[in-house]
Amino acid sequence: MTTQTFEFQAEVRQLLQLMIHSIYSNKDAFLRELVSNASDALDKLRLEAYRDKDLSVDTDDLHIDLVVDKQARTLTVRDNGIGMTRDDVVRLIGTIAKSGTAEFLRQAREAQDAAGAQDLIGQFGVGFYASFMVADKVTLLTRYAGEAEGTRWESSGEGTYTIEPVADAPQGTSVVLHLKAADAEEQMPDYTEAWKLREVVKRYSDFITHPIRMEVDKPGAGEDEPKTEVQTLNSMKALWARPASEVGEEEYAEFYRHIANDWAEPLKTVQMSAEGTFEYQALLFIPSHAPLDLFMRDANRGIQLYVKRVFIMDDCESLIPEYLRFVKGVVDAADLSLNVSRETLQQDRQIQLIRRRLVKKVLATVKELRGQDAEKYKTFWSEFGKAVKEGLVQDADNRDAILEICSFDSTLDPEQQTSLRGYVERMKDGQQHIYYMTGDNRAVIENSPHLEAFRAKGYEVLVLTDPIDEMWVDAVPEFDGKKFQSIAKGQVDLDEAKDEQKQEQFKDFLGWMSEALKDTVKEVRLSSRLTTSPACVVGDADDLAPNLEKMYRAMGHELPKVKRILELNPDHELVSSLRAAHEARPEDEGLAETASLLHDLAVLAEGGELPDSARFIRLVSGRLRGSLPS
Repeated sequence: MTTQTFEFQAEVRQLLQLMIHSIYSNKDAFLRELVSNASDALDKLRLEAYRDKDLSVDTDDLHIDLVVDKQARTLTVRDNGIGMTRDDVVRLIGTIAKSGTAEFLRQAREAQDAAGAQDLIGQFGVGFYASFMVADKVTLLTRYAGEAEGTRWESSGEGTYTIEPVADAPQGTSVVLHLKAADAEEQMPDYTEAWKLREVVKRYSDFITHPIRMEVDKPGAGEDEPKTEVQTLNSMKALWARPASEVGEEEYAEFYRHIANDWAEPLKTVQMSAEGTFEYQALLFIPSHAPLDLFMRDANRGIQLYVKRVFIMDDCESLIPEYLRFVKGVVDAADLSLNVSRETLQQDRQIQLIRRRLVKKVLATVKELRGQDAEKYKTFWSEFGKAVKEGLVQDADNRDAILEICSFDSTLDPEQQTSLRGYVERMKDGQQHIYYMTGDNRAVIENSPHLEAFRAKGYEVLVLTDPIDEMWVDAVPEFDGKKFQSIAKGQVDLDEAKDEQKQEQFKDFLGWMSEALKDTVKEVRLSSRLTTSPACVVGDADDLAPNLEKMYRAMGHELPKVKRILELNPDHELVSSLRAAHEARPEDEGLAETASLLHDLAVLAEGGELPDSARFIRLVSGRLRGSLPS
């Protein structure tokens, strides 16, 4: 047969141009694709030799060669794998987006030999055409194992391609790229440079199981020594694919330092795999310290994604939720396309299933850490607790698991944090709620009048001082059947019998104070949470907490003014004296100022900010001046 010329179909030409100019954002991807196809061919040959005992092939030295000719500006990617027949070339190479591997896997599964085909990678049709990003012309020479004649395919990636028989072709496939000129402005590297090829292989194909070799200049060679040597560019060591019993802690630590750019050892290593409808392997690391950019909006996050040991992307955000952004590691999926994009990943069902399993595994690992190694857990929580609590707002599906690994300060012990499980186990008989209070810091909360009755009765209160605490307490209804209750919001019932007589005594006084402070507060009522302070301000059960309101306003959100409730301690001398003064002198305008000062003192007592501090200072100064002898 002589050389034959074929035309690409019109839609194929359009798709080819779109792929060359749009699908790949990094031109280095062409080498990843060709190496993946070569590795695929080597695995096919090994499996075919196992299945066909009459096939006379040598599988002892399966490898991939990169051959550079600087003068001719060509780069050849060559393998001694199974090769292709002429029909394969026409069917697979001539038709873009046709998957040779997918077809091979289908046949293998039909033959009930899927186990031997598990290590196949790549989709030959689409990836091969990435070559035209960097080459003006591509020549493919191939011979199928066991056949006498080979086939040459050649094209400039435009309208046509040629196919011709070749009598003396070696077994396997070689792809010769006639490279475009290097151009920094067009982001076109010089792919005849050994350092560049070494860099690309190390980044994308380091864990391919077959050696990738290249002849390079030998440094310091004498006159009588060879000037070049053959180097293997890839390590072929995919730690995640090896049994944990065969990998030492130092190997894991070194791999972690490599992928995380960290100087320290990881706090915990997590290895997992899945088989069945979809297959993947994962090797994850929990760092021992938080990165400096943990809470920066533009920080890089995500897990490295591989497909059959071929690197796809560095920070696959779709694999891990934002609240676990500190987790580093690798996921190696079996059935994803090599040409996957970030947008496709977000919708990919397999990626979503992997993500769910990774999250559950990480949370379960932290829970085990809490029970088995208290010091490591303490390190984890001090470094990453604030980020993990974001998941209480973001991830409703795993909220219970997150709550199980959380720790909180409480009034029980100023030095030791508590788990929610521990809090519930210590709850008093008849206690129905998990009590908490949010604030800027522990000192403000511990000195708050809201705590007085709880402290007097021995109730434990969670002390929540992180900004995220203001948000998750509204999003999480309960833990282990116990509802969360803010001691600074809503009505608090501490099983005290309501003093109806006292309510009646203060009825007119409360009405007068409510009217006098109507521009400031929603209501004035008697309190059951105060023992020593005269007053405190509380919110309605559904009101925004003051700190959360402040956060939203700082972010530019327009919010309606939130009026709070002023609660009075009827047994405090200041409150009882003010009530008596009002009964005696109801028209005294100075009493309204006293009521305003009482409210302002309550705001300051909880660490709040006064709306008009100048007025407060003026009133206090006047009272102080009036109390001094003339």
